[in-house]
Amino acid sequence: MKPILLDFPNQFYTDRLLIHMPMPGDGNVVYQAMQAFLNELKEWMPWAHREQTEEDVEANMREAHAKFLTREDLRLHIFNRETGEFIGSSGLHRINWDIPKVEIGYWIDTRFSGKGYITEAAEAITKFAFTELKAKRVEIRCDSNNIKSRAIPERLGFTLEGILKNDQISANGKELRDTCVYAKITQS
Repeated sequence: MKPILLDFPNQFYTDRLLIHMPMPGDGNVVYQAMQAFLNELKEWMPWAHREQTEEDVEANMREAHAKFLTREDLRLHIFNRETGEFIGSSGLHRINWDIPKVEIGYWIDTRFSGKGYITEAAEAITKFAFTELKAKRVEIRCDSNNIKSRAIPERLGFTLEGILKNDQISANGKELRDTCVYAKITQS
């Protein structure tokens, strides 16, 4: 089956969160969140080093919306279910539909960090991948120095399968970094 023909929900809930695909118009809230904590993300996110306007971010939201519909990449936005506040972004990336396998990525507006939101979102997204997408493998990859990011898969019972030495260039482009590869799998 062609991935574009796969039907699955474009939003779902946890106790505290609404998680849904990017929508046209999301650019404003994402841009505001990015501006509020950009310096904190520069250590880990290469895109935080690029100057972006609100229009650039809105264009990116519309591209992400289109990629969700074509099943190329499944970015997901995380909102507080009660207040509607934008909390962060996650999603299922580097999809291989033949297996199928996916990789979860995430970032949070640091004003909301330390409250378990990303752990809650990653747990729900993992479940979504296994139940809705019938994934056989879900990965979380992160910089070995990013202790907060590493804590997420460890809390959720992912297995650390290995550390890839000198695997990536740091977000600032100045040094080589190691990548931790965590995974959960289903038995065939």
